Amino acid sequence: MSAIFRNGLVLTMDDAHTVLPGADVLVIDDRIAEVGHNLVAPGDAEEIDASGGIVMPGMIDTHRHMWQTAMRGYGADWTLTQYFVWYYLESGKLFRPEDIYAGNLLSAIEAIDAGVTTTVDWSHGLQTPQHADAAVDALEAVPGRFVLAYGNIQQGPWEWTASDGFRDFVRRRVDGGKLAGFQLAFDVTGDPAFPEKAAFEAARELGVPVTTHAGVWGATNDEGIRLMYENGFMSPGTVYVHAATLSSDSYHRIAATGGSVSVSTESEQSAGQGYPPTWQLRKHGIPVSLSMDTSVWWSGDLFSAMRTTLSADRSREHLEAHAQQQTITNHHLRAEQVVDWATRGGARALGMDSRVGALTPGRQADVVLLKNDASPVMFPILNAYGHVAFQAQRGDVHTVLIGGRVVKRDGRLVGTDLAAARAKVAATVDHLRETMGEEAWLRGMNPDVPEAELFDNPYQYTQWDAGSAQWKH
Repeated sequence: MSAIFRNGLVLTMDDAHTVLPGADVLVIDDRIAEVGHNLVAPGDAEEIDASGGIVMPGMIDTHRHMWQTAMRGYGADWTLTQYFVWYYLESGKLFRPEDIYAGNLLSAIEAIDAGVTTTVDWSHGLQTPQHADAAVDALEAVPGRFVLAYGNIQQGPWEWTASDGFRDFVRRRVDGGKLAGFQLAFDVTGDPAFPEKAAFEAARELGVPVTTHAGVWGATNDEGIRLMYENGFMSPGTVYVHAATLSSDSYHRIAATGGSVSVSTESEQSAGQGYPPTWQLRKHGIPVSLSMDTSVWWSGDLFSAMRTTLSADRSREHLEAHAQQQTITNHHLRAEQVVDWATRGGARALGMDSRVGALTPGRQADVVLLKNDASPVMFPILNAYGHVAFQAQRGDVHTVLIGGRVVKRDGRLVGTDLAAARAKVAATVDHLRETMGEEAWLRGMNPDVPEAELFDNPYQYTQWDAGSAQWKH
C-alpha cells in the first residue's frame, strides 16, 4: 500500500533535526520513500491531509510493565515500597497467564492509540513459560512494534534464565518470531556474591541486551554498577532504567561503556526511586530515552513523559541555582531535546536507529500525525517542539502508521477490538477481587495516610472589623 501526508509541519528528527513546514511524507509499502515538498505519489496512494498538523516519527517507550495495565490507576497513592509489597511479595503471584494477556493487550492498544509505535514490554511477571506465551500472544494480536524484556520477579534471574522452560520459550517465540526485539530484564542488588552473573552470561550466550532497574532508592545502587563493570557486563546495549540515585562514578561507568538510561519521570517523581536524573545524565554525556513505567500508577503516553521530564529538569536547575543565591536565565534542556528522547533516543537505546525514530527515506514508516481541528489547543503552532512537548496530548493523535500500516485514522483505532480487550481486563479484575477478597482489595488500593504535621501559626486573628479596619483576636 502507499500513503502520503500532505502539507504538514514535518519534524524529521534526522541528524540535523530538520523541520519542514508545508511538506509531504510519502510512504510506499512499509518504508518512508520521500520527504519534501510537492511530492508525486502513486495513483493508489491514500491521501492524508496534514495541514494544520504536525507529522513526526512514532514515539518509542523503552520501559513499560504492560502486564500491570489491567490494574490501571489502582496504585495511584502507592509508594515504591507498597508497590514492591503488592506485586513482588503478595498479590503479584495471583496473576494467571490470561491476566498477563489481558494487561498486555490493553497496554498495546493504548500505546498505538497515543502514537507510541515501539514499546518495550518490561515483562517481569512471567512466572512460567505459559505466562510468557500469553504475553507474546497479546503483543502479536496488536499491529504495533514490541520488544519483549523477559523477567520474573518471583525467582532470581540466575534461576529462570537457566531453566529449560525459558530456553524452550526463546526457541519457540523469539528466534524467527514476530517480536521487534528481545531483552533480559532483571535487577542487580549489589550482593557481593554477584549471583546475577549467571543471568548476564545467559544474555551474552543468547546475544541479547540486558535492561535493569539501576539507581533505585533502597533497592539497587552503586554496588550493582560496580559489580557489572568489574565483571565486564556493561555494554552499549545495556539500558539502565531510572538511574536516579547513582554516584558520579557510576554515571561515568555507564557513559564510558556506551550504555543509556531510560527515564520514567512521572514514576521517579511520585514513587521515590530518586529525583529524575536527566540533570545528571546531561552532565555525564549519557544518552537518554523516555518511558512510562506502569499504568498501575501513571499515564501511558509519552506526551506526559516529555512534559514532566522538561519540568523536573528545569525545576532541579532552578533549585540548584537558588541554593547558591543565583538565578537561571537560560534553560539548558530544551523542548527539542525531549522530543528527540521520545523518538530517536528510544531508537538508539534499542539498537534500532537505522530502522525507526526518524522520518528519513528507507526507514520503517512509523509515522504519527498530530492534528485536531476541533481543539483550541492545536493552533497556533509556533514552536513545533514546544507544541509537541507542552501542548499536544493523546487526543490530538489523528493518524498513526506502523510499518506503513494505518492503525489509527481520523482519531479512531483501526482493526482493533477494544470491546474484547475490555472484557478480558474485566475478567482479570474480577479474578483478583475474588481471590484477594473485597477487604484486601480495597485496602491495597487505599494505603494508610500518615498523620499530617501542622505548623503552629503565630497569627491567630479571627475576625476583620471593617469599621476599625483591623483584625480582632
